[in-house]
Amino acid sequence: MGYSFLDLAKEVLEHENIPLSVEEMWEAAGRYGLLEKLSSSGKTPIRTLSARIYVDIKNNQDTIFEQVSKRPAKFFLKGHTAGLQEYEDRQERAGKKLKFAERDLHILLSSFVNSDEHFKCCTKTIYHEVSKREKSGKNKWLHPDLVGVHFPFESYTPNTLKLFDILKVNPYKLYSFEMKININLANLREYYFQAVSNSSWAHEGYLVALHITENPELMDEMRRLNNAFGIGVIRLDAEHFMQSEILFSAKEKESLDWDTINRLVDSNPDFKKFLEDLMEDIKVGKIKSKYDETYTEEEKMCQYALKCGILS
Repeated sequence: MGYSFLDLAKEVLEHENIPLSVEEMWEAAGRYGLLEKLSSSGKTPIRTLSARIYVDIKNNQDTIFEQVSKRPAKFFLKGHTAGLQEYEDRQERAGKKLKFAERDLHILLSSFVNSDEHFKCCTKTIYHEVSKREKSGKNKWLHPDLVGVHFPFESYTPNTLKLFDILKVNPYKLYSFEMKININLANLREYYFQAVSNSSWAHEGYLVALHITENPELMDEMRRLNNAFGIGVIRLDAEHFMQSEILFSAKEKESLDWDTINRLVDSNPDFKKFLEDLMEDIKVGKIKSKYDETYTEEEKMCQYALKCGILS
């Protein structure tokens, strides 16, 4: 049997020992002099390489390949955990060198949750630095990065809302969002439990990130944590913000954590103002208060992302 595209992929990944896209595999194969070993490359050899790998992963139970990310699609060899960890560490170090700050992502999330049918909510950024100074560690993981509220004014008539009030039915929903730039196996548990801690007061809590490693082991761990603790996970898409994904939905709480709400109100003026604003808007039956800025057009969001360095 001749030297196949799968043989080439295996040899390249063993040499490089990190996940690669098919384009990167092909380039590396050229450096290693492996292209000449193929009996036939065809007119579109990179597409052929990609197809061979995808088919092998889908149809071969004993495949040695696994897809570890989707955007861009990258592949690695099963069981090579050291190389995968090295790759994720590189991604994490690269993230620390990014020009943009975590808070630059807030408008991206705010725009998504304002438009998405699941949320339809207005958000407010909570600035931790304006909170009361307490003894070391007392307020650690108390403040979410953003809070949100869903107003049902567009969904129900004023009379229906009055009936909700009489029947003690709550049509309003409060959200908590913890924002990160990168999530991988090395930092997932720390970030997730941070979101668990600072989202206990809300109906739904979410951990949000721009980059989430497409690693099956990472996804399995996220699923396990979501099943156990109920915090959802959102992956942002800076180029097409409405294509941001709810990877795992949060489990909705029927009751709020009033003790934590009281602590947040006492500790942080931003959170206090958020509650004052939403209560005023509920009272008048329309959104009059000022919440975080949002975009409705993807073109304007792309321009913002390019300006901030979120997109290159």
